[in-house]
Amino acid sequence: MRPVSVRVMSDRAVLPVLLRGWDDAWHRLDTRLTGLPDDEYLWEPVDGAWTVRPGDGGWTADRADDDPEPAPVTTIAWRLWHLASDCLADYLRTSPGGRPLEVEGMAWHGDAATALRDLRTAATAFRDRAAFLGEEGIWQRLGPAWGPYAEDSWADLVVHAFDELAHHGAEIALLRDLYRAQTASR
Repeated sequence: MRPVSVRVMSDRAVLPVLLRGWDDAWHRLDTRLTGLPDDEYLWEPVDGAWTVRPGDGGWTADRADDDPEPAPVTTIAWRLWHLASDCLADYLRTSPGGRPLEVEGMAWHGDAATALRDLRTAATAFRDRAAFLGEEGIWQRLGPAWGPYAEDSWADLVVHAFDELAHHGAEIALLRDLYRAQTASR
């Protein structure tokens, strides 16, 4: 996250605009995820793709200590983990109620239905928190637990989360299109 904190004073409320954008991006992604089967969820479009894999006691997301350049291609499973757990749920770690998911860290799900359930839970919890803060509350600083982002506001975080949702949602939609095209040509 590299938000730039700029507050423009005006007579217009910013939060409804942010939430409308969030709702549009969320609806588009949620609609594209309808009917996602497990084989497509775990489909690795190229060798070396990052995904979620079975391991000791559960499934875990691939990750390196340092982000590789270029970044690896990732599966829908990995992107759902990143959006739901690594981003949206983790952004709520310092909020009242904390993380809304039982899984944390690199732990994730090996099936689409459970992953989609947790994505919806995390997305709803994040949006609800932003709405609960209200117009004045979104300008609160994130605080010391956020390290280098301590001085950034919740408004900055909402914009960043909205960007993550739109960015990864588009990538998931493209992966679904590629999977459909590949399987149709067989």
